[in-house]
Amino acid sequence: MHFKLIIVIVEDADTTALLRVARHEGATGSTVLNQARGEGLERQRTFFGLELESRRDVILLLVEQHLSRRILEAIAEAGEFDRHPGRGIAFQVDVEDAVGVLLQAKRLEDVVEEEL
Repeated sequence: MHFKLIIVIVEDADTTALLRVARHEGATGSTVLNQARGEGLERQRTFFGLELESRRDVILLLVEQHLSRRILEAIAEAGEFDRHPGRGIAFQVDVEDAVGVLLQAKRLEDVVEEEL
């Protein structure tokens, strides 16, 4: 079984909703890293030298490769990433090897067979 890692960077207020979407589309777990910072095309606004930026979360989803595109597209749609600037970003990368996912792989075998 092959996996992909979906990485989602989103405002912390949207994290729970996007996790629900990912789970609904077949993700079996996630890791959330809180309080990430970054910049997009436009620099963050400041007020008397203090940055006015919202907190971001980084969501990591290790998913079976046949489910990854569907999960990625559902997250992008629910997060409205392409409709509003600064809403978030999501991308996937190939995972060459993974350990500690034996139980997840067994659970996904039936789901992936149905997809194929």
